[in-house]
Amino acid sequence: MGSDWENVVVDAEDPGRLARWWAEALHYQITYERPGEVEIRRKADEFPGIVFVTVPELKTVKNRLHIDLRPDNQEAEVERLVDMGARHVDVGQGTVDGWVVLADPEGNEFCVLTPRT
Repeated sequence: MGSDWENVVVDAEDPGRLARWWAEALHYQITYERPGEVEIRRKADEFPGIVFVTVPELKTVKNRLHIDLRPDNQEAEVERLVDMGARHVDVGQGTVDGWVVLADPEGNEFCVLTPRT
């Protein structure tokens, strides 16, 4: 007997705002919303989803888990995400080939990878 991956849960100061940002970034849709909790998925019946929940404290340290995105065009995707409100961050990665580290509007780090070859 195994388990199915249902969701990743992200703590947020403003779950609705952050869920909408990620839904736009990933081309997902909001599948559930109530005060303090918003879920997004690629399609309503497709798992896993991402659930954003309200927490009282602000983010203060580097995430221990993060999302990696692999677009067709890394440079264009980084530019699009920065235009949406992401920002470049340094989590100690130094100069690397293969990925760019960004943070969403609430400071959650994620990576934008180069295309698969």
